[in-house]
This record gives sequence, structure tokens and C-alpha cells, in this order.
Amino acid sequence: MRKPFFALLILISACLMAPARAQDAAAPFDGDLQRLAEILGTLHYLRGICGNNEGAKWRNEMQALVDAETPSGERRARMIAGFNRGYNGFQQTYRTCTPAASIAIRRYIEEGSKISRDLTARYAN
Repeated sequence: MRKPFFALLILISACLMAPARAQDAAAPFDGDLQRLAEILGTLHYLRGICGNNEGAKWRNEMQALVDAETPSGERRARMIAGFNRGYNGFQQTYRTCTPAASIAIRRYIEEGSKISRDLTARYAN
């Protein structure tokens, strides 16, 4: 299930590297990118406490998304804030891996995959 998510994330990253836009101009898919960033932050935290030995994998995925999209100013800040919101929100709730945390991981991977598919279908060239 993770391989399709990563493949779609990479595809989205490549597709979203559009010609330079006006500084801080909102793109029609910014809301989805912010949600995807929040999901990546959530997974970065939850997969860490559930002992998946992935290290900075999800943070690196977020960095790859930011690098591919190359947002500036407020757009970049919103993406990073989404990642941090996802991480911090679950950090306040879970201190150890629980069955609920495992379910949340599965659901967030599914949601992230759906967002990736939808963005690719809608905005890919």
C-alpha cells in the first residue's frame, strides 16, 4: 500500500512543477497540498512511535514535495505549518503505539493516497 502512495507522491511532485507563478499566488490545489502535508506530518510522528524504523522517511517525503512545488513566502509557510500541525496534533494525543494509532496510520495512508491520485488525475499534464 505504501509503494502506490510514494509513486503517486513523486508523480504529483513532478506534475506540480509548473512554470513560475506569481510570488505567493495561491494555486487551485493548495488546499489539497496542505492536507497532504498535514498527513505527512502525522505519519512522521505515528510511524516513529509505532517502531517502523523509518527514521526521517516521512519528513523527507515532505521535503521532496516542497522542493518539487517550490512554494515561496506564505504558500511555503502554509505547507510547513500543515506538516507541523499533523505532527504536533498526534504528539499531544499519543505517547506510545496503540491499536488506535495503527488504525490512524492506515487511514492516513489511504487518505494521502486518495489525495495524490485525485491531484494527479486533475492536474497532471
